[in-house]
Formats: sequence, C-alpha cells, structure tokens
Amino acid sequence: MQLCRLKDTGHPEMRGFALFTYSNERYEDNILPTGLSFGSPEDALDCAVGLYLGDPAS
Repeated sequence: MQLCRLKDTGHPEMRGFALFTYSNERYEDNILPTGLSFGSPEDALDCAVGLYLGDPAS
C-alpha cells in the first residue's frame, strides 16, 4: 500500500511530504496538519495513516 513519500530537505529531522493519490496514481505535495509542507517523518506517517486508514485514537 502506498501512503506517502518523504523528501530530503537537508535536515534529518525535517522532511518534505507528499501523499499518494489513488485517483491520479501519483504522489502530490501536501501540507501536514501543522500547516507546514515539511515536518518529522513521524508527523508525515501519522498524517498519511490517519487519512487513509482512519485515526487510531478515535
């Protein structure tokens, strides 16, 4: 299952973020819930999993 892709920003803790869109079958740059287009790898995975598989906290 394709969820997201991380992009190198030159800082190991901060990565660019793109979601895989199944409707277009490609990765598209996206914004994390923080309002930024970059964040930690954990933030990106949490966002992608929450969008595609549902929020595990609920």
